[in-house]
Amino acid sequence: MNLKTLFVISSLASIFVSCANDDPSTLIDSTPMNGLATYNQNVKSIIDNNCVVCHASVPKNGAPMSLVTYDQVKNAVLNRGLLTRISLENGNSSLMPQGGPRLPQTTIDIINKWNQDGLLEK
Repeated sequence: MNLKTLFVISSLASIFVSCANDDPSTLIDSTPMNGLATYNQNVKSIIDNNCVVCHASVPKNGAPMSLVTYDQVKNAVLNRGLLTRISLENGNSSLMPQGGPRLPQTTIDIINKWNQDGLLEK
C-alpha cells in the first residue's frame, strides 16, 4: 500500500470515528413503550431534565408554577395546558421549554401516552 492510499484510509477512518456520539444523555429511546406509562417510570425524568430549571420548587424566569411533584405535573396536564404548550411548533412564543427548541416528538408522545393511560403515578 502506498503512502497516499494509507493517508486516505486513515483520514476516512478518523472522520467516521469522530462523528460517533455515544453520550447516553443525548440518546433517545424510540422503541415503543410496552404497558402503561407512569409518572415515576416514564415522565418524571423528562420533566426533571427539561422543565424544572424554570419550574423549580420556587419557580424562576417567570414560570407560573412548580413542576417538581407528581401532583403538580398531573395538575399541569389537566388544568394548565402542559401538553398543548410542549406540542407547539418551534418559533411559537408559547412553546415550552421557553425559547425552544421543541422537545423531540418521541418525548412528547411519552407524556401523551401517560395522559391517555390515566396519569398514573406508579
